[in-house]
Amino acid sequence: MPEPARQTSTPRSTFIAANAEGWLDAHGDALFRFALLRVGQREIAEDLVQETLVAALKARDNFAGASSERTWLIGILKRKVVDVFRRRARSGGIDEAVGGVDETGFNQSGLWSVAVPRWSGSPESLLRDAEFREALADCMAGLADPLRAAITLREIDGVPSEEVCKVLDVTPTNLWTLIHRARNRLRECLTATWFKENR
Repeated sequence: MPEPARQTSTPRSTFIAANAEGWLDAHGDALFRFALLRVGQREIAEDLVQETLVAALKARDNFAGASSERTWLIGILKRKVVDVFRRRARSGGIDEAVGGVDETGFNQSGLWSVAVPRWSGSPESLLRDAEFREALADCMAGLADPLRAAITLREIDGVPSEEVCKVLDVTPTNLWTLIHRARNRLRECLTATWFKENR
């Protein structure tokens, strides 16, 4: 009687190496959109995707499979984006974005000086709409670097405030100011573009 065929398993590193060739095709667009929303410049977003894939290839033996490949790659990309924000914070620009009190849109009593239109739809339904996400990305790209970095890290990626303050080298008060200004700019941009056209 012949011996039963032995089950052979492919080593995990071989499996990852084989899949690595398809990472750009399978995840490139998602990684690029993720990076572009955060850094606002196509060339930098493209560079970050390349750096992420190179870093992933070097670290592929550390991928335990506890998450999907895309989640793992986005985790690497997030760290690359934070490095960009750190470098930008060191090169200046934060002080101008924080300086002074932003009274745009408010009267002397601290109330809105112009009527703020109601937006239709829930945030969840809006985020499922591809065209809205594109409009949001365009508005995010129009933010100054410090504003985009602050709102991205704190509000979109949910990084704790203390850590955001360290990355951007700002005080908690300055971080609040950056986020407040970013929200106002996004509201103005989305009101003038998306919500004006989709009422």
